[in-house]
Amino acid sequence: MTLHLQAAGLACERDWRLLFEHLDFQLRPGDMLQISGPNGSGKTSLLRLLAGLMQPTAGQILLGGKPLAEQRHALASILLWIGHAAGIKDLLTAEENLTWLCALHQPATAEAIWAALAAVGLRGFEDVPCHTLSAGQQRRVALARLYLHGPPLWILDEPFTALDKQGVAQLEAHLAAHCEQGGTVVLTTHHTLERKPSGYRELNLGQWAA
Repeated sequence: MTLHLQAAGLACERDWRLLFEHLDFQLRPGDMLQISGPNGSGKTSLLRLLAGLMQPTAGQILLGGKPLAEQRHALASILLWIGHAAGIKDLLTAEENLTWLCALHQPATAEAIWAALAAVGLRGFEDVPCHTLSAGQQRRVALARLYLHGPPLWILDEPFTALDKQGVAQLEAHLAAHCEQGGTVVLTTHHTLERKPSGYRELNLGQWAA
């Protein structure tokens, strides 16, 4: 399906506090949407709404013109979600984690997984249990999923966390390339992006505060 994700009159309440309301936007292939705003403005909540992990207080999210709630299977087939936490299992090795995570969409060969780990600077760490890795290395294991054949829609919560300067530059380039090839990226970050695709725009939730 052609990716067309739309928020219509969206509102979100957390802990009895209305974070934002009357939010409208559309996402198409090639778009990169950076969600910004002060702490507590609902950035992560909005990502979770788009990923189908929460339900809006008001309004709706449409996928291909149909309510997202009715298209769980379709969303799962096009979505790669990486939250603020690395989302990996400490007792598994880097390769085992990626094997397990890829099985959710499309199984990857050991060769492809090793190549993805090499792409994020983890050559030689394929068989290392993740609990022995630094926070930055664990983040790289999670981000290696972006270098495997996967869904077109990437929703990423603070993907630059714990990365060094080289890792940040490499990830920026990779995200921009994904958009330039027709993919879609929605992300939160406090980092100022140096590399932006032509379809880049920013959504400041502070302007939609209730």
